[in-house]
Amino acid sequence: MQRATIGPRADSIYNARFVRGYSRLPTFDETAKFRDELASRVSDYLTRHPDLATSPRASQFRFERRVDLGMTKEEVTLLLGAPDAATADPDRMKASAAMFWPDVSKHAKEMWTYPSGWSLYFGADRLVDITVRGKPPIE
Repeated sequence: MQRATIGPRADSIYNARFVRGYSRLPTFDETAKFRDELASRVSDYLTRHPDLATSPRASQFRFERRVDLGMTKEEVTLLLGAPDAATADPDRMKASAAMFWPDVSKHAKEMWTYPSGWSLYFGADRLVDITVRGKPPIE
């Protein structure tokens, strides 16, 4: 398990969900359609939020398409879609965060889970922490 400051990429979550649903990777055309739809959603969002469009954070949306600490729930949903599960239960969040719970618990009020072991923790409307299971700790 790891604690991270940068979360999953939109295409990684798309691929994991696709494999879970269809037991195969998406075709080139299916991936291209997903990327086009995501680019359109990102463009529309940045048009509605010009302050974000001109900030350094805009590259997270335009190029990296990766979740980052400080993003709003709306921004996370824009990139990754709805979570597989969401909870505000401290016991479930503690179990998911495991050894990182003492630090995570300081700000986390809600947890969203995504495929491939990603858990995103929100304090009010902002992403405040990220953990991922199934990956060895970085040494």
